[in-house]
Amino acid sequence: MQTVIAGSPWQRFRARFVGDRQFYKAVLSLIVPVIIQNMVSNVVNLLDNVMVGSLGTVHMSGVAIANQLMFVFHLAIFGAISGASIYGAQFAGAKDWDGFRQALRTKLVVSLVIAALAIVVFSQGADTLISFYLQGEGDSADAAAMLHYGKQYLMIMLWGLIPFALTQCYSGALRQAGKTFLPMVSSLAAVMVNLFLNYVLIFGKLGLPALGVEGAAIATVVSRFAELAIVTLFSHGDLKRYPFMAGVYRPFYIDKQLAKNVAIKGIPLFTNEFLWSLGMVTLTQIYSTRGLVVVAGLNIASTVGNLFNVFFLSMGTAVAVMIGQSLGANDTELAKKQIWQLIFFGVSISLVAATTLAISAGPITQIYNTEAEVRRLAVAFMRTNALYMAFHTIAHCCYFALRSGGKTFITLLFDSVYTWLVVVPYTYFMVNYTTLGVTTLYLLCHLTDLAKAILGIVAIGTGFWAHNLVGKDPAKAVAE
Repeated sequence: MQTVIAGSPWQRFRARFVGDRQFYKAVLSLIVPVIIQNMVSNVVNLLDNVMVGSLGTVHMSGVAIANQLMFVFHLAIFGAISGASIYGAQFAGAKDWDGFRQALRTKLVVSLVIAALAIVVFSQGADTLISFYLQGEGDSADAAAMLHYGKQYLMIMLWGLIPFALTQCYSGALRQAGKTFLPMVSSLAAVMVNLFLNYVLIFGKLGLPALGVEGAAIATVVSRFAELAIVTLFSHGDLKRYPFMAGVYRPFYIDKQLAKNVAIKGIPLFTNEFLWSLGMVTLTQIYSTRGLVVVAGLNIASTVGNLFNVFFLSMGTAVAVMIGQSLGANDTELAKKQIWQLIFFGVSISLVAATTLAISAGPITQIYNTEAEVRRLAVAFMRTNALYMAFHTIAHCCYFALRSGGKTFITLLFDSVYTWLVVVPYTYFMVNYTTLGVTTLYLLCHLTDLAKAILGIVAIGTGFWAHNLVGKDPAKAVAE
């Protein structure tokens, strides 16, 4: 039952949506390291994108298509370990470090399996997967070049899949325990390695040959190994700061009931992230049928937009950790209060980020060595993304709240089922059965984000999601 708040409208508003100093201190301690980490990472990705783009639009587009496939893998890893992450956060809230370590072991096993499967799929199906994006209008020679460079890049990137997967397990576990500094440092070190090697290997500096697209891929793979080395060596080497890492591998034991519960919660999350990411790349493919220049425009818009999306995306970490720990501590009323305050704070910062993106979109595209039409499309796409950013923030926070309470089947309906039953068919119809320009289509098709945000608010308002999964005996918690 919702608590009735007395007082003036402003007092009721503040009580519901505005936290106290301690609340914002806790939020900022979680999101600032994540924002810094992701901001630096995305700046490097932008520079990487510009450096590859300086080789030519076909080079940039080929790499962008390969990265669409990497995007599916990244989300598959995120989904595969999310079930264990829910328990990890609640175990941390309950101070049950044995359960916490078992959750981490579960993530390590699952992530290795997913990475191995991805290597097989990408290595065997690269030509078919990349060609899926080359069906729009454009020069056939350009399409062939995009296929060549995309496959060239993808084959090298396969070497980085396993270190990436393992790093996500460690970094996620550290954040769930409230230790956000080490994941930030390891990520910053990795992006610096990536940036330096990009410059050296793409253009052939310091006496090394100019490897172009291959150099960009090698730089990324090396940075993946560097990030993994830092996060593992320091977390296991400083047990005073990270005592919960002691005994992660000895013994390597996972309670059967916990594994069962994680599977029950995790399978819908993995299915969701996999299907949702497939939905996103399918949307890109649908738009790409309007021309190969659209692929380049979407790539630029996505790369630049990610610089600004870090502010609202970081709120997912805050929701997952704070709500998860509150639920694990069996304080469901606090969790219900915190989610509204987190949503309001996320929307506030997203409005500032969106305004900045809309204003700076034009000047930013000038750093790209590409055609004027590609720049024009990129600016339009970025401004549309800015317009809908607040709604993305609401849906993002609602998703993580539902997930933190273990309502994983609902998240499946909310995210991927909604994408495939509503967003993809609607976009396909608009692109293929109307004569509207692609920028207008992009604007209209994102109306589905507004509807999703409304659905999320309704779901969160019921409070049904706030559930303690770990109880007194976390390893034997009964899955809901």
